[in-house]
Amino acid sequence: MNEILLTILAGVPITLLLTAGALVVGVLGGIPLVAARQSRAAILRLPARATIELLRGIPPIVWLFIIFFGLGTYVRLDAMSAAAIGLGLISCAYLAEIYRGGLAAIAKGQWEASAALGMPRTATLTRVIGPQVGRVCIPAAASYAIGLLKDTSVAFTIGVTEILYWANDQSRETSDAFWPFVLAAVVYIVMTIPCAWAARALDASLRKRVAR
Repeated sequence: MNEILLTILAGVPITLLLTAGALVVGVLGGIPLVAARQSRAAILRLPARATIELLRGIPPIVWLFIIFFGLGTYVRLDAMSAAAIGLGLISCAYLAEIYRGGLAAIAKGQWEASAALGMPRTATLTRVIGPQVGRVCIPAAASYAIGLLKDTSVAFTIGVTEILYWANDQSRETSDAFWPFVLAAVVYIVMTIPCAWAARALDASLRKRVAR
């Protein structure tokens, strides 16, 4: 049992690295996507909206297969890169929607007040609206990150050596289809529950600051 657990734990760094990589892609890529989604120009808004729906509407495992097996026919991609790109693209869509919700939570009067003071729209966004949107979005983004950590388990289907990959490996090695996966589930729980507690604490802290 200990040997099985140690083997499964070898996948934890890969799981964390994949989560971080996909999250970085999503955090950065979601910004231009939500900017286009909120644009008054239909030529930007409609394609952005379609992109978000497309990325969210197709299961993660299908995206990974498209990128690794499909795109991999034309471009050399290792499994880790393909998984990070696939999960990162999906994260762009989900985080863009989180950003959009954050923007909607900010009173329109702040835009008008900034304009009345002669502040350029870009300065208003970066100095006035942006910091507030960040505070609103952080709890939702943290919750999404926890879900993303669990979603990295689909990457084992293309050969990424994360937690579930090693659980499946140990299941074959020991001819035991129960304990390796139970131990993998325990590892995920141990990783995600503290993160969930931290996200709730952060949410409560931000709410107190806003209330002040």
